[in-house]
Amino acid sequence: MILELADIRIQPGQQANFEKAIEQGIQSVIARAKGFQGAKVNRGVESPDRYVLQIFWDTLEDHTVGFRESPLFAEWRAIVGPFFAAPPAVEHFELTFKS
Repeated sequence: MILELADIRIQPGQQANFEKAIEQGIQSVIARAKGFQGAKVNRGVESPDRYVLQIFWDTLEDHTVGFRESPLFAEWRAIVGPFFAAPPAVEHFELTFKS
């Protein structure tokens, strides 16, 4: 399993609208992507305009090719992109330990 970690900064004062949009985008768009296993969204306490999005994929290619190169990605960005203050920083991780 691959963890996609996206560090998202949104425009100030848009938390409530962004949270609705990101929930809608995950449930209506990303959930349809091959290899999608689930997602979590966390809002910063000290920086309330910062969010960390975690998406779990079967494989790296399910995200980087199957999702990012599909029409679903454009749908996703149309929903959440208007809230971004800057492009999200995205990295991928593999599980090495779990307790």
